[in-house]
Amino acid sequence: LWTEYAATPAADGSRVAAVAASPRSAYEVVELDARTGRARVIGAPHDDPVDPAYYPEPQIRTFSGPAGREIHAHIYPPHHPGHVAPGDGLPPYVVWAHGGPTGRAPLVLDLQIAYFTSRGIGVAEVNYGGSTGYGREYRNRLREQWGVVDVEDCAAVALALAEEGTADRDRLAVRGGSAGGWTTAASLVSTDVYACGTIIYPILDLVGWGEGETHDFESQYLETLVGPLAEVPGRYAERSPTEHADRVTAPFLLLQGLDDVICPPAQCERFLARLEERARPLPHAYIAFEGEGHGFRRADTMVRALEAELSLYAQVFGLNPPGVPTLELAK
Repeated sequence: LWTEYAATPAADGSRVAAVAASPRSAYEVVELDARTGRARVIGAPHDDPVDPAYYPEPQIRTFSGPAGREIHAHIYPPHHPGHVAPGDGLPPYVVWAHGGPTGRAPLVLDLQIAYFTSRGIGVAEVNYGGSTGYGREYRNRLREQWGVVDVEDCAAVALALAEEGTADRDRLAVRGGSAGGWTTAASLVSTDVYACGTIIYPILDLVGWGEGETHDFESQYLETLVGPLAEVPGRYAERSPTEHADRVTAPFLLLQGLDDVICPPAQCERFLARLEERARPLPHAYIAFEGEGHGFRRADTMVRALEAELSLYAQVFGLNPPGVPTLELAK
C-alpha cells in the first residue's frame, strides 16, 4: 500500500509506527501489527482538495543507457479524467532531475506532477546513476562523473520515450532544482535533446561553489562528485554551465531565491551575464524571489513558479492552458 517510508520508525511491542506515503497518498502516520501483518493509518489521513481522479498514474520503468547500463525512472503519462488527447499526435514530456544529487525521486503522490500531467504534459522522474536505493554500484556511478552520468541518463530516458512512441521527440523538456538545476543547466549546454528547460535554484559554477559559495555542510561534496579541486581544477571549469552559457540554444526559465545560502543568486547572475555575451539573443526568463531560500516555501511563490513553468512549456510546445499568465521571455 505504501511505497515510501520516512526514516522515523518507532516500535511498541509488536506494533511499528512510521510515516509513509504512496503514489495515491501523501505522507501519513501508519501502524503495522507485526503479529497479524495488518497495517492502518493511525494519524489523520491526508485530505487533499484535489480530486483523486486527477492523480498521476506512475509507471515504474528501467531503461537502457550508454554502454547498456540500467537507468531507473518513474513515468507519469498525461492524465485527465475529463479529456482524452487527440489520437494523431504524441504528448510532450518533461524530464525531472532530482536534487541531492545522491538522493532519489521517491514514488509518492506529488501534486506538482499532477499539475502538469492533468494539462497534457507527461513527466519522467529519472533516478539517474548515483541515486540511492539501487545498490552501491549504481550509487557509485556518479563518483567524479557529476555533470556527465546524470546528463547522459536523463537524455537517454527522454530519447527512449520518443523512440518507443510515448513522447514527442520535438517536445521534450528538462527541469530540476538544486542539484537537479545543475543537471538541467548542464543538459542545456551539452545536448540538443530538449526544446526548453526550467532551472530552479541551481549550482552553475563549480569553482565558485567549491571555493566557498555554499555552507560548510556541503562545501566538500564536490571532492567526490567531481574530484579534488586542487588536482583537477580544469574539470571544474569544463563542466560548469556558466563557462558554456554561449552553448545554450533552447529557451529556459531560471527561478531563484534571493536568500539562498546553498546555491546563491550570484551564480545565476554570472550565468546570465555570460549569456548576454552571445551574438544571438536567446528567449529566457529570470524570476528572483525575495525572502525565499533554498526551496520555495511561500504559497504565492510556488504558484507563480509553477505558472511560469507551465507558460514556458505552453509557448514552446504549442499548448493553450486556460487561466495561466503568459511568461514574458526576454530576447
